Amino acid sequence: MARNRGIMSDKLKEEIARELGVYDVVKNRGWGDVTSRDCGNMVAKAIEIAERSINKVK
Repeated sequence: MARNRGIMSDKLKEEIARELGVYDVVKNRGWGDVTSRDCGNMVAKAIEIAERSINKVK
């Protein structure tokens, strides 16, 4: 059964893409043209943000 909603919001993905300098690719050609390296960097950044968020709550 497929998941209907993503874990990250589109807003967060776009924010991270802007920070990493790949938003132009997303805007002009879509997420399918983002390199796997850039996607990996986006995941690492998302994990970093999530860990910071968890540590703030503690």
